[in-house]
Amino acid sequence: MGEFQAVGGKLERGLIWVFIVVPTLAVPLAIYFAWGGWIGWHDIVLLVVFYVITTTGIGMGYHRCFTHGSFKSTRGLKIALAVAGTLALEGPVIRWVADHRKHHKFSDREGDPHSPWRYGTTAWAVTKGFVFAHVGWVLWGEDRAEPKHYAPDLLADRDLVAVSRLFRPLVAVSLLAPALIGGLWDRSWHGAATGFFWGTLVRIALMHHVTFSINSICHVTGNKPFVSRDRAGNVWWLAILSQGESWHNLHHADPTCARHGVLKGQIDINAWFIKQAERLGWAYDVRWPNQQRLERKRAAA
Repeated sequence: MGEFQAVGGKLERGLIWVFIVVPTLAVPLAIYFAWGGWIGWHDIVLLVVFYVITTTGIGMGYHRCFTHGSFKSTRGLKIALAVAGTLALEGPVIRWVADHRKHHKFSDREGDPHSPWRYGTTAWAVTKGFVFAHVGWVLWGEDRAEPKHYAPDLLADRDLVAVSRLFRPLVAVSLLAPALIGGLWDRSWHGAATGFFWGTLVRIALMHHVTFSINSICHVTGNKPFVSRDRAGNVWWLAILSQGESWHNLHHADPTCARHGVLKGQIDINAWFIKQAERLGWAYDVRWPNQQRLERKRAAA
């Protein structure tokens, strides 16, 4: 595990700074370029396809499968989800899972790596906490989880250890693949440049800030139809972009449930993907919502 531990140290922190700051700076340029016509349908396809791959890898893979065991998967699907999640550039799978499990253990209490309530409940305290929960905990936070304590099951999985060790080469794939595909598709350096801008920079910025919003926005505001021991709420306008992860209140009320959007009209794309994988025999022992359990949690609210 020596290489994995190295990735979890100063190098990883430096890379994460670059992955967050540089794509975020590209967003204002994206608005300008889109307005000026510097975007084609090839770029839109690259943006959407890579966004869906990485968002599915994080939500369906890192989160619902590896962190909470909402379903079991075949070896092929397991590796595919781990690789797809790694392409999101949010860190190696084992470290991500360890941090998230620690978050659930101490959610919105002392010990939570990214609670927006860490500084108190005044307006200024929540503002500072919101910034920290959204991005600060990744950039300068020190309260990270120890994988040996929070993810021993993943450390015992050779496939997930191997994918974690491949974090750096998979980073290169995530960064360069849209440019390579865009260049070959358009048969020009212009296609490579726009492919990199939209398929890499804009995609990473959008995907990261949607994910970060689950930690920040969904723990500050939102509807709470189910009782949980923290402040997690449902934020409907993030549901499509997060593929169902923003139905956060039910998730914290019933963390192992494979579907987060359990009420009428709550679109949960990741749950739909899990259902399709189950039908194909790639996912099994899926923990679908139990109606009686849900009603008990609603009645207690």
